[in-house]
Amino acid sequence: MSITAGSGVEVIPIDTPALGDRSYLAHDGSVALVVDPQRDIDRVLALAARRGVRITHVFETHLHNDYVTGGLALTRLTGAAYHVNAADRVAFGRVPVRDGDIVEISPVMSVRVMATPGHTFTHLSYALQAAGHTHAVFSGGSLLYGSTGRPDLLGTAHAHELARAQHASARRLAAELPDDTDVYPTHGFGSFCSSAQAEGTSSTIGTERLVNPVLILDEDSYVAQTLAGLDAYPAYYAHMAPANAAGPDGPDLSPPARADAAELRRRIEAGEWVVDLRARRAFAAGHLAGTLSFDLDGSFATYLGWLIPWDTPLTLLGETSEQVAEAQRELVRIGIDRPQAAAHGGAAAWAAGQPLRSYPVADFAGLAAVRHHRTVVILDVRRRSEWEQSHIDGAMHIPLHDLPDRIGEVPGGEVWVHCQAGYRASVAASFLDADGRVVVAIDDDYDRAAKAGLPVVAPAPVASHETLGT
Repeated sequence: MSITAGSGVEVIPIDTPALGDRSYLAHDGSVALVVDPQRDIDRVLALAARRGVRITHVFETHLHNDYVTGGLALTRLTGAAYHVNAADRVAFGRVPVRDGDIVEISPVMSVRVMATPGHTFTHLSYALQAAGHTHAVFSGGSLLYGSTGRPDLLGTAHAHELARAQHASARRLAAELPDDTDVYPTHGFGSFCSSAQAEGTSSTIGTERLVNPVLILDEDSYVAQTLAGLDAYPAYYAHMAPANAAGPDGPDLSPPARADAAELRRRIEAGEWVVDLRARRAFAAGHLAGTLSFDLDGSFATYLGWLIPWDTPLTLLGETSEQVAEAQRELVRIGIDRPQAAAHGGAAAWAAGQPLRSYPVADFAGLAAVRHHRTVVILDVRRRSEWEQSHIDGAMHIPLHDLPDRIGEVPGGEVWVHCQAGYRASVAASFLDADGRVVVAIDDDYDRAAKAGLPVVAPAPVASHETLGT
């Protein structure tokens, strides 16, 4: 999707749906600027080549908490100026920018720097100007579509202060920018950096005035609603800002070393992570004992990065080398750079004659039916706010991100595990299976639980501000 900002300037989003983020390239037909590039910068370079433009400026709205930036590597390759907040403590050379600075990109376009703290203390937004008019604003983790960036990623001690700053920053953007200004956020498309579920794929300042709580609610109401809706975010976030401040290099996407069946077994027995990328139902039907299921067709990097102990050796199993390469690309975006090994093919080849493990896959109707005949454990691995909205009466609740450390709390016997739509349940089922449990994975939408006749309770109405409900 490309959007013309006006006066011959084109803004092109570069989507990273697995992380719920967007980068942007804006150009005037000759030169281009890039905002918040992801680490796999080959996508940005290819886009610039297709448009026939030269990248001369790269901007960071903030030191990102949910991915490793490609900004420094991009500037080193292109010679572009790298614009980072002067207040950010970084270990690399940059062009420091401050509130009110005007950066001339070309005779056609310029960028106005606007301080918009809230997502972080040093967050900046960039207003794109052409022909004397502001056509777009790159709002990073400040003003999102119908939401704002979450204010607690620097710790709960700062959340209240940053929430108030976020309210003021959004109000500033709305007050100083024309209603027809296109809004281009970095977060809000499924990212856990969003404080609430962001909706839509495009918006303007005028539209946000009508729909965004930050521009409708008074400060106290906004702060209370925002803080009440926050839930857990991925553990790997703790490593992202330090990596970005240090100045990350470009990624190494060369193929990992190939592992045979004996090496796979040795790695599993050593406690390393051997991750099966195949579809979750294929994994359930037959897999190498001790492997973990992270279906590549889902929020793969988010949940793997959330659960894996940092720096744990990782081996990837894929049906094809292309599947492994895709997984590598997603992982380098969150700083998991080099898998120790990889294997292609199928479970039978990886097991080399050893028996495969398997477990059943069912739906909520199947759970309702089996409860009439025998007692089973129902394990709900959704997040806290989802559980508080409603859950199956009698179910046990352990959020997926807590399961590896709390697996001993799951009672013995037959465990039926579910989430909102099946992805997290499949991951949880693989952990239980690797622990030797008898498990059934529910691959179904939670909305069907009550329709299937299961008793669903809602202790109290709690506003949900969740993303990635899979």
